[in-house]
Amino acid sequence: MNLNALNNFFFSAFPYMALVVFLIGTIYRYRTTGFKFSSLSSQFLESRGLFWGVIPFHFGILVVFLGHLLAFCFPKGQLLWNSQPVRLILLEVTAFTFGVSVFIGLIALIVRRFTNPRIRVVTNVMDTVIEFLLLVQVILGCWIALGYRWGSSWFAADISPYLWSILKLNPQIDAVSAMPWIIKLHVIGAFLIILLIPFTRLIHFLVAPIPYMWRPYQKVIWNWDRKKIRLADEQWSHHRPRNN
Repeated sequence: MNLNALNNFFFSAFPYMALVVFLIGTIYRYRTTGFKFSSLSSQFLESRGLFWGVIPFHFGILVVFLGHLLAFCFPKGQLLWNSQPVRLILLEVTAFTFGVSVFIGLIALIVRRFTNPRIRVVTNVMDTVIEFLLLVQVILGCWIALGYRWGSSWFAADISPYLWSILKLNPQIDAVSAMPWIIKLHVIGAFLIILLIPFTRLIHFLVAPIPYMWRPYQKVIWNWDRKKIRLADEQWSHHRPRNN
């Protein structure tokens, strides 16, 4: 298979394969195994190691994802922001810092998964696959940030139009096909992660409790008849009390 055929497959056909599998797989999983539409947290098995992995990972991935999303949605605004060198350097340093945060968090989570016996018991194949795939993706991203500077500008100028052409069902792959192989691998890795989301714990981001950030506080009011509540020193009764 020649290079043109590979480019056509990975940048024209594969993105649609990934999006179709993601859409159909997500709907099917939600309708058939709704309970598993979450990360199925293992915090009750071990919490300290989880904290040092989850916090840097989640904060880092949110900032990195938001940066990619803004450059995708507003490429002209991104280029306008980067027209000032100080702002461009600030953006690049911030993105790389949070990329390193994702890397540190992932390493901590992987070490926890393979060194804690309790966590190993509840680990399946896809947990391992997706964590190592994310690790490779983050390493590639940091490598690109160091080796191919000002990525926020060429992402907005070249990658963003390519991604929009995918959504418009008219793939324009000339720009992405001419990029270095490491950037191509990063793009392919992103679509591969999208394809695998319905089969992994990553699917929980679709049901993240974002409304909790602005909803009113939940009030819990004690309105039982306190005279009817069983006291601790009383014997067990045949009738189930309200607080037991």
